[in-house]
Amino acid sequence: MLSTSLLSLSLIRWVVNMEAEAGSDHGRVRPFVTLPPSEWDEHFLAVSLDASEMGVLEKEMEALKPKVRDMLMSSPSDTKSKLCFIHLLVSLGISFHFENEIEETLKHAFDTIEDKITDKDDLYTVSAMFLVFRSYRYKMSPGVFETFKGEDGRFKTSLVRDVKGMLSLYEAANWGTVTEDIMDEALSFTSTHLESLPEETSPHMSKHIKTVLDLPQRQNMEILAVREYISFYEHEDDHDETLLKFSKLCFRFLQMHCVQELKALSNLLSYACRWWKDLGLESKLPPYFRNNMVQCYFNAVPLLMEPHFSRARIALAKLYRCFTIMDDTCDRYASLHEVTTLVDCVQRWDLDGIAKLPDYMKIVFKLFWDVYHEIEREVRLDGRSYSAQAMLDECKRMARANLACTKWVVPTFEEYMKVGKVEFGTEAALACGFVCMGQIAGKEAYDWLNSRPNIIQSVTSKARLLNDITGFQDDMSRGYAATGINVYMKQYGVTEEEAFREFRKMVRATEKITTEEFLNATVVPRKILMQVINFERSFSTTYAHGEGFTNCTARMKENISSLFVHLISL
Repeated sequence: MLSTSLLSLSLIRWVVNMEAEAGSDHGRVRPFVTLPPSEWDEHFLAVSLDASEMGVLEKEMEALKPKVRDMLMSSPSDTKSKLCFIHLLVSLGISFHFENEIEETLKHAFDTIEDKITDKDDLYTVSAMFLVFRSYRYKMSPGVFETFKGEDGRFKTSLVRDVKGMLSLYEAANWGTVTEDIMDEALSFTSTHLESLPEETSPHMSKHIKTVLDLPQRQNMEILAVREYISFYEHEDDHDETLLKFSKLCFRFLQMHCVQELKALSNLLSYACRWWKDLGLESKLPPYFRNNMVQCYFNAVPLLMEPHFSRARIALAKLYRCFTIMDDTCDRYASLHEVTTLVDCVQRWDLDGIAKLPDYMKIVFKLFWDVYHEIEREVRLDGRSYSAQAMLDECKRMARANLACTKWVVPTFEEYMKVGKVEFGTEAALACGFVCMGQIAGKEAYDWLNSRPNIIQSVTSKARLLNDITGFQDDMSRGYAATGINVYMKQYGVTEEEAFREFRKMVRATEKITTEEFLNATVVPRKILMQVINFERSFSTTYAHGEGFTNCTARMKENISSLFVHLISL
């Protein structure tokens, strides 16, 4: 298990013993834009939790779990109905309780299911089966949707009246790959008609459709998609009370875990900040040092959503926090000389060699040092020293990319993407996520990550592109000209508007490649691949309505509130 300390006493004592003189700016000339403060600084400190309620929830969950398992295993022998039931379990966020049963069902059903589909099957059933198979890495052919086309080769207009089926087809179409043109047709057909809802559509269905059109399940964080689907399912006339109650219990149980973890992180951060203030060290802290721990935690949750990963989520949030401080140092504040010196220290990974750093950078490096070694000590105890080393190697690679980005003036777009993908930190974050998974991620997972497979390349490209799109104005406001948009405009002679349009096309292309690689990958198990998919979902959500991580957009605040402030009612 991973320790939950955030800013250790060793770090604070070390800072107390630092040299008293302030560090030199070393010729800093970069304009500095103050980042907005977090509105969550004090919120979770004041939250009260009833520990006994979690025990009650757990008992109720354990009582209902066998009943839901019986519903799955004793559901009608009709394979199609069983697959639709599995789709419902996935949508309600409770499928992880029955992974073995689901895998066994899919293994026996896949080889014959396409032969059983006829033109009498409804659109919802076929789409739901397609969604289940694809999300579990079974490459069901999109040809199953040909039966819903007319003689003109287009999807039948009569389907528009089947709102539930259209929505399910839209979700399925987002699992399309590079060569599956029919999925592009389905996406265009469904999105166009779902935007014009029939008058008789119920309010709760209308709300659900708008949410899905805004961010389909394939791109949305699972925890957010589940929160929305439970609210939708509750208003469906044919909902099953046992399933609804079990899903609500599970979700509230997870929410309470999250609040408990955020409270612990906030308490530790507040404790450390009081030390800074009481010892007069605030002047030594970087001016961009901000409390974005809630956003860091928000992005850690979807990678490790099951309740028993509690302490791992805390560790991952801390690592994200270190990445943020390191990135802000290199990207927003430090001079080229300072970045060069800091990156050199990271490469050497030697605490004795940081005397040449200015005081604020000593704090940055020591924070990273303490968090890393705290995790390293624990993974070595269970024989996973290779995982800590792999994580450090990726972090060093990210630091080198930060330096490269600081040095260049105007690279080519290809050069920019090659280095910029690494600088974003996707691979370093995934390595950290693997560490936090414990024994689930063996050495083969790190070897696979280090081989830079196509799925990693496509996900890192999407992260870089989305960050460039949403962070463009912020970059320009602080005089940072070597952005992806600017580089693309200069190289290809296009306008800003055209560059944004091309970037969005490239984002869509990466999504198709990611899906294709997810379905075809055989080197690592699905749990590892789902880490990659979930990471992709996390920044799809974060950047859906602007740069939600740095500036915490209104939508990001809504998402955080829906997960960690407003607990689901039972």
